[in-house]
Amino acid sequence: MDMEIRPATDEDWPHIWPFFRTICAEGETYVYPFEPTEQEGREMWMERSPGLTVVAVDAAGTVLGSAKMGPNRPGPGAHVSTASYMVDPAAAGRGVGRALGEYTLKWAREQGYRGMQFNAVVESNARAVHLWQSIGFQIIGTVPEAFKSRAHGYVGIHVMYQKFD
Repeated sequence: MDMEIRPATDEDWPHIWPFFRTICAEGETYVYPFEPTEQEGREMWMERSPGLTVVAVDAAGTVLGSAKMGPNRPGPGAHVSTASYMVDPAAAGRGVGRALGEYTLKWAREQGYRGMQFNAVVESNARAVHLWQSIGFQIIGTVPEAFKSRAHGYVGIHVMYQKFD
């Protein structure tokens, strides 16, 4: 698939917001409110420096998904990066998540981070867990019943990590 990943602009937010809202409402993958306001969503998703938010767009310029990345923690934890991803459900299965994941890893390495940590990968989100493992992340721990899935009830949250060489 012909896809470009580029920094998100203010003009991209109206195209991110519909799938951001849908994914939050589903209540299966993010520890975000089920019904954030548009302003809350924008504040949660659109990163400021030293972080970055990007969009994956197809040849027609349609936003297929988005990722945000930056330091996992401030101060003495700022040498480890983190990232979050949302793919428009209409673009699922087209390699958008993998492309965004690979992009964020490359970006983090170029920025000098020593690794990337995901703080909250919902264990029942099998597609995401498999994808992240396939690009080199390991589950380093699971917090039992830390997420209340609308479909599965209380499920664990994985902490996943990839150390950079």
